[in-house]
Amino acid sequence: MEIEAISIEKDEETQVIIGHAGFIKTAEDLYEAMACAVPSAKFGIAFAEASGKRLVRTEGNDPEMQSLSSKNMMNIRAGHSFIIMFKGAFPINVVNAIKSVSEVVNLYCATANPVQVLVAGTDQGRAIIGVVDGSESLGVESESDVKERRELLRKFGYKK
Repeated sequence: MEIEAISIEKDEETQVIIGHAGFIKTAEDLYEAMACAVPSAKFGIAFAEASGKRLVRTEGNDPEMQSLSSKNMMNIRAGHSFIIMFKGAFPINVVNAIKSVSEVVNLYCATANPVQVLVAGTDQGRAIIGVVDGSESLGVESESDVKERRELLRKFGYKK
């Protein structure tokens, strides 16, 4: 078995959700979940089939995001995995809609951070075994860090 760390190609403004799901209608169902959750977001979806033609199925409302999702999925190449790349929303705005799609089994990350996908390869195929989401912790927050975090949440409108 070989394990590989694959860096997701994206800019700082692009959000990414990576997960595991399985059925040929997954790409279309994820499209509907994104479009209903935040219609104004620009997004692209890529879903890797695990049997049959084993194609990367794509959907989206933005050609750039759709192309970026497809490119990243072709780097991952793990069956029954998906990637959603989007701008104009935060993961918190869409993650529950994505989790409610009946084919979705697991989410590995929902973030704007730099991401590396850990992929294991065997003689049968490839599988996502985890992700590296951002960088390692440097310490525990201070009182001023707590104040800054709370102010940021209120600035975004997530807290009163």
